[in-house]
Amino acid sequence: MTETNTRADAGTGTGGAGGADVHTGAVRMLRVPHDDPRVAGLLAGLMEEYTERYGAEGAANELSRYPVTEFVAPHGCLVLAELDGEVVAGGALRPYRKGRVDQADTVEFKRVWTSARHRRRGLGRQIMTALEEAARDLGYTRVMLFTGPSQPEAVALYERIGYRWVDPTTVEDLPYPKAIPFAHDLRNRTPQPLA
Repeated sequence: MTETNTRADAGTGTGGAGGADVHTGAVRMLRVPHDDPRVAGLLAGLMEEYTERYGAEGAANELSRYPVTEFVAPHGCLVLAELDGEVVAGGALRPYRKGRVDQADTVEFKRVWTSARHRRRGLGRQIMTALEEAARDLGYTRVMLFTGPSQPEAVALYERIGYRWVDPTTVEDLPYPKAIPFAHDLRNRTPQPLA
């Protein structure tokens, strides 16, 4: 497991005596294997979010389409943001088109999520940065990801951080008909726009 601490404006941070690190308000970014017990927090959050947007059947279908075993090491992992012991954001990565030699350098990001109670604090950007770092560490050089028209916040985030739209007619295996594909080159380490 890899861990880093960052600050999020959670409105609860209180400096400790002598400048000691107090975890209240500190976001811990964790890189975990697929079977880490904390992954349950991500899955529960996703189920709630997907149920609200797509209904119970749609949520169940989406989570069963890509079970957590899709993100197994050594070619995949999950990234979690933990705040005061609660998983508040996360994402996962896996090989894109598993077994396709011509795209072995391409990773797919899935399960990118931020709790509705913790949005607009930069957690989505932090999760994407952590996913990109994990993907580079695993040897990937390109990213593909898909989102849907019912997730305008995700579309806006990907555009803001420099991901480019891909014409869906050029993607032979769209996960669903209205999927919006994005791509990104991981070799480009230029700072992401803040707008």
